[in-house]
Amino acid sequence: MARVSLIDDRTGPEAAAVVKRIRGARGGRLLNLYRALLHAPALAGAWLDFNNAVRFKTALDDRLRELAIVRIAYLNGASYVVRIHRSRYAEAAGVSRAEVDALKNWSRSKHFSSRERAMLAYADAMTREVKVSAAVFRSLRRHFDERRLVELTVLIAAYNMHTRVLKALDIDPEKQ
Repeated sequence: MARVSLIDDRTGPEAAAVVKRIRGARGGRLLNLYRALLHAPALAGAWLDFNNAVRFKTALDDRLRELAIVRIAYLNGASYVVRIHRSRYAEAAGVSRAEVDALKNWSRSKHFSSRERAMLAYADAMTREVKVSAAVFRSLRRHFDERRLVELTVLIAAYNMHTRVLKALDIDPEKQ
């Protein structure tokens, strides 16, 4: 059960405008994460804008983005994110159910290309140690130009924030 109440649609005018934007961007849904964030409507709106930019306004391909998001969710124990991405986004991005499951222990899996493995090692380093070794970054750099390096770094950092907010506030996934 969430540590803060989850705001519903019947909120004050400040939150109502944000709710309308969120529903418009999320296929009519108001996810529990946003229902918690609506205690601070300006933050909920900024979160929506930032998350949309990180996910949909980069040169990163969909598959790579989903692999990064799900790996970070596993590392941070965010079942909320794993569940939503497994059911709604991964398959459409070309990530099979077996690959989603393999992300738990990707280094032992044969599912991922050298490019994807370099990204996953980077996501692990950024999430676990924060400081990324020169060797991990060198491996990553062989596969990505500077734009994609920056976009990937921000994606990984954003989903570390995302999963940590979910965990700290103990926000449960929506009932399907």
